[in-house]
Amino acid sequence: MQVVQRVFVTGKVQNIGFRDWAVRTAHGLGVTGWVRNLRDGRVELLVAGEDEAAQALIEACRVGPPMARIDHIEARADSERAPKGFTKRFTA
Repeated sequence: MQVVQRVFVTGKVQNIGFRDWAVRTAHGLGVTGWVRNLRDGRVELLVAGEDEAAQALIEACRVGPPMARIDHIEARADSERAPKGFTKRFTA
């Protein structure tokens, strides 16, 4: 079943390559969407795809890349249409 999730990741997640890591991980799982930094220091992702693959990316975000420290993850269903592929966006 196809799902769309909006995910917010809190912790040491900026200036450590989190967005590039998320793009590589998403491509490997076959999900679509995007990732961007937020001005408040969090990272936001829109994750779309098969439920199992989307959940796998969200679970991977609980660990993140080697230099990350994840304090909290919030994921909720969303209705935004995801773009083709998985892209890195500018800070919002």
